[in-house]
Amino acid sequence: MTNCFGRKNLILIGMPGAGKSTVGVVLAKRTSRSFVDTDLLIQTSQEQSLQEIVNESGYLRLRQIEQEVLLGLEVSHAVISTGGSAVYSEAAMQHLKQNGLLIFLDVELHDLQQRVGDYQTRGLARQQGQSFADLFEERIPLYKKHADLTISCSGLTPEAICEQIVQLDRP
Repeated sequence: MTNCFGRKNLILIGMPGAGKSTVGVVLAKRTSRSFVDTDLLIQTSQEQSLQEIVNESGYLRLRQIEQEVLLGLEVSHAVISTGGSAVYSEAAMQHLKQNGLLIFLDVELHDLQQRVGDYQTRGLARQQGQSFADLFEERIPLYKKHADLTISCSGLTPEAICEQIVQLDRP
């Protein structure tokens, strides 16, 4: 019995607070894949937190670093949790799609705001003074554009989200 996903990477995209890292770890265990968190790769390569990068070099520099990390990513049979701003890079999205399935974790704005709390210290790649709601409105069309699958996550636990994804992998 073969599955649809095969050895493809499962790449999670979505807003900060959507649960990409949390769901990613559970999904990796569930599907016997390795787990890669690109925000951690950025922080490790730069030896700075995302917020420090934004504070010192600006949000566009964070996006540039993120693109470089994503374009340099060469993994297979992994679950990849991307940063919320990954979808701004067309090149990075195309690179990830070459060996993977982009899964948009769709969470309502109200839920995201509750989960994220003080977004001012979260290390978000956003313009000065841009509200979280404005960022949400700007990014949602990009997530939908790039997604191969969209999972509506409202009211679901990470385990239930993973179950929905795994159910899609049935032959």
